[in-house]
Amino acid sequence: MNDGTPIQPMAAELGASGEEYQNLHEFIRKARSNLNQNAWDYIVGAAETETTMRRNRMALDEIAFRPRVLRNVTKVDASVELFGRKLRLPVVLAPVGALETFDPGAGAAVARAAGSFGAAHMLSSVSEPGLEEVAEAAPNALRMYQLYVRGGDAFVEDCVSRAIERGYAAFCLTVDTAHYSRRERDIAKRYVRASRVRATGGDFQKGLDWRTVELIKDKFRIPLAIKGIATAEDAAIALDHGVEWIYVSNHGGRQLDHGRGAMQVLPEIVAAVAGRAKIMVDGSFCRGTDIVKAIAMGADLVGIGRLQCWALAAAGEAGVVRMLELLEDEVMRCLGLLGVTSFAELNKSYVHQATPTNLPHVLSAFPLLDIEPYRY
Repeated sequence: MNDGTPIQPMAAELGASGEEYQNLHEFIRKARSNLNQNAWDYIVGAAETETTMRRNRMALDEIAFRPRVLRNVTKVDASVELFGRKLRLPVVLAPVGALETFDPGAGAAVARAAGSFGAAHMLSSVSEPGLEEVAEAAPNALRMYQLYVRGGDAFVEDCVSRAIERGYAAFCLTVDTAHYSRRERDIAKRYVRASRVRATGGDFQKGLDWRTVELIKDKFRIPLAIKGIATAEDAAIALDHGVEWIYVSNHGGRQLDHGRGAMQVLPEIVAAVAGRAKIMVDGSFCRGTDIVKAIAMGADLVGIGRLQCWALAAAGEAGVVRMLELLEDEVMRCLGLLGVTSFAELNKSYVHQATPTNLPHVLSAFPLLDIEPYRY
């Protein structure tokens, strides 16, 4: 709950982070100074012309609010209940590969931050450390595990079994990476990332089909998310297979170029699902208002990807906690100014299509930044 006063930093855990970071864009400025060009391009870049990434941001900016007034908003509660747990925000720190690029603590640090704050975390199977180590580092956090398939049925079954044994709340298959995209920032520099050199078993991801979904649903009792759903047709098929979470995502624009923005996709998914499953969404969400827009339009959980990485690169685990605190402050103010006291009161009547005012790019949600994202 909050009475309208500013959210205070968790000083005991954060040290100077709460004092240093008062706006979300400050994490990005610090991350830029800490990261070399290759690491910076990894997080700000996308596929080919980077059109899909820009459309992610444009789709958010095309949504305006319809606030209601003269409502008692003395107390605003931004929490939700999911997976039988109370979360301070409807946020999952989205799966990001190679988190060790940004901080040595990598996935363990992010999971601890999520647990400390009260958000969810989804660990990528291509991020260090492994699922066992992250579970040990953050045993009380709401943890989910995301898999890139790099083997046959036995490989998949082993991964699901290990996730269940280590207390992960859900298992996620990413399905939009049948072919690795052209990341032209890297190609232009003739730079090959170490993670790409180490990657093996890509043909298994190319051959992935609904049979693997059936395998998981038939053999295991763990909520299953399918990440990379971009059409109502595929959402309907997922529902037919008993999938509990539809994860609307275009990989942050890193895979298929000239795709639709995630928030352009969300309405048709919400209509197709019609309450029969829960919905996650990610794609350029980096402000509290972005989170509110997604929940108003029918999402249950919002993935934070790039902003997570900037906070991690800026200030490690404490930076991720502080980033979540600032997001919470933005969300609470937005809810109060809309005339609601919780997400339960929110619906699509609070949003409306509008003309965006900014040219979309990876940093366009932060107009006070003086960083050029496309120069290298």
